[in-house]
Amino acid sequence: MEPFRSVRGGGARVSLAAAEASLLRSLVGQVMSLVEPDDLEGPGPSSGPEPGEDAELAALEAMVHGPGADKPPEDPVLARLLPDGYRDDAEAAGEFRRYTEPALRSAKHQAAQEMLDTLPESGGRIQLTQDQALSWLKALNDVRLALGVRLGVTEEFEEQWGRLKPDDPQWSAFEVYAWLGAVQESLVQAMK
Repeated sequence: MEPFRSVRGGGARVSLAAAEASLLRSLVGQVMSLVEPDDLEGPGPSSGPEPGEDAELAALEAMVHGPGADKPPEDPVLARLLPDGYRDDAEAAGEFRRYTEPALRSAKHQAAQEMLDTLPESGGRIQLTQDQALSWLKALNDVRLALGVRLGVTEEFEEQWGRLKPDDPQWSAFEVYAWLGAVQESLVQAMK
């Protein structure tokens, strides 16, 4: 991949090989499916309080947020993509999560969708507006976070990767992680 280049008036351009575009599309699609809202089917049966104003409010909250919406995700990747707002206060973190997670999931999903919408399956020359480039940065960051969690990447990434042999199945994944970092850095530099 050649580095991203700045575009007059904002934005960036790049040329991607078909294999690079395919890899990016696959990884972004996987993250999209992870952050997709869980409550697409709507609320389930409820045994809430007696009818009245409190019951209506509770039913509305259950409809909007679903049961367990104040609990952190069990999947470590989702926990990294949707972190707690308060590390030292579980109750405050739960309240914060209940009211912010749906919007955060939606924003991450939207950035990923915009990247997919502007990334041709066959690769080639791509020109992004400023807003599209920002969506790419967000989506690339989420992909790197997700892959980093799955690989157990630490601050000693280079050392971790260096200890792997090229025939180790994780070696290729570390190579992809490093490549994603280069793509992201190239886009950041083009946006300056």
